[in-house]
Amino acid sequence: MKKNIFNTFLSKIDNFPLWIKQIIFLKLSDDIKSHVCEKFLKENSEDIFSLYKPTLTFKGSEELKNKSCGLDLNIYNFLEYCENNSNILEISLNTFLSMEEVAKYFIFCIEQGYIEQPENIEIQAMAGFIAGKFRTGEYFRQKGAITDEQLEKAVHISAKSQKKFAEILVDLGFITQDDVSAMLTIKEEAKKRFILDYNTVPQGKNEFCDKEEMYKKEITDLKTENEKLKKQISQLLEIIRKDDRDLS
Repeated sequence: MKKNIFNTFLSKIDNFPLWIKQIIFLKLSDDIKSHVCEKFLKENSEDIFSLYKPTLTFKGSEELKNKSCGLDLNIYNFLEYCENNSNILEISLNTFLSMEEVAKYFIFCIEQGYIEQPENIEIQAMAGFIAGKFRTGEYFRQKGAITDEQLEKAVHISAKSQKKFAEILVDLGFITQDDVSAMLTIKEEAKKRFILDYNTVPQGKNEFCDKEEMYKKEITDLKTENEKLKKQISQLLEIIRKDDRDLS
């Protein structure tokens, strides 16, 4: 397993002077407020998907050991990190996957019975929303923010309205605009890939970059060779023209 590069990163920040930490805190607070996520973090600190540690089931352990289903390598990497008690954040950073990609593997592994279903309903609801399995209304229903009846009422109204579904939920007073803004921001941010240390990027990526550079060099060499051939042909044509003039 790879080292926990995020904890290494945090330990570096932890050693910063207090006056540096204060500025970092103020900057981050302003950024979080601008994305309307402050309330969510304060009220749902235990519900943050990225801090959740998935637990392997017996079926998951057996599949990781035997690989009998021939799953995608990323899924086995995901299961391996689960086996090593890693949280979602650590899995994302150490596998160089976006939070959205990890959420998709998380949902898949729950559906296949490879990891245990979270006791906290917010965790699975958030994962499903980030992964694109749940739309906004279903997300809020899954987490218990709205009832089945309220969701059905909003669906009925949306069939006759041009408004977005989230707007209808807000208009009905079932959720707030801040709730919607925070969740849409979290979903959009989850698509981004975050690499703390480019020196630890998998060798495969480096090999791809090397091949790309090799192809670029080959193209440059071919262009150079082509220019040489053009000059030689031009010189040859000039000699032929000169001979023709001499003969005439």
